[in-house]
Amino acid sequence: MRNAIIVPFNEDEKLIITSDNSGSVGEKDQDDVIVPYDVVSYYSFRVAVMECMASGGIPISVVIHNFCGDEVWRSLEKGVEKGLSELELDQVEVTGSTESNFSLNQSAVGVVVMGRGTDTEKEIRFEELQTAVIGSPLVGSEVIAQNQQVAPLSIFNSVLELEDLYVWPVGSKGIRYELSKMNSRWASLDVHIESDVDLAKSAGPATCFIVSYPPELDSCIRDLTGILYHPLIVRT
Repeated sequence: MRNAIIVPFNEDEKLIITSDNSGSVGEKDQDDVIVPYDVVSYYSFRVAVMECMASGGIPISVVIHNFCGDEVWRSLEKGVEKGLSELELDQVEVTGSTESNFSLNQSAVGVVVMGRGTDTEKEIRFEELQTAVIGSPLVGSEVIAQNQQVAPLSIFNSVLELEDLYVWPVGSKGIRYELSKMNSRWASLDVHIESDVDLAKSAGPATCFIVSYPPELDSCIRDLTGILYHPLIVRT
């Protein structure tokens, strides 16, 4: 994914801004996926916050853009608060705005996460690392029906706390696309990537993420992620 905007604001720190949008998912009659609004905002938040944290940010603020009506604001807020609680970030401020002049026929929500980080970029030698997918690619109603296959934010956070690894959330373009963005060498037609999950399928609201890590962390990663662990085998 890596749709983060990174803005240096002093010698040592940077501002990291990420976002996600959701359309036709909610409680309106013409929505394609009918779910409560706290679920809508929770999953939009997880996309933006995972991208922010994977880019090295510590979330400091969340902005909700609500096009579903004044009466659902508290439900949207609760979904974001649930995600923050799973990440043990209860002190993060939540704000936003509601379109109250006009009523839309379908639901629409946007979430922006702003984080503070330091400049820690370094060269990644992927050939020396093992790579896996945590969680499964799911989209639409699958996210609710198969939620036991969604990588929890708590596990994502625990993996991020380990050293010397590289984490990359998967979005709507699928695992194979994200692998090519992680490492341009993996975009070659001569590279064959194998896994027991569908590498081309959309992962919707970042229901899974990729992690590349040194071999000595293998048992730790597997213990943390359990049945959500899916190895990726790269053959050249």
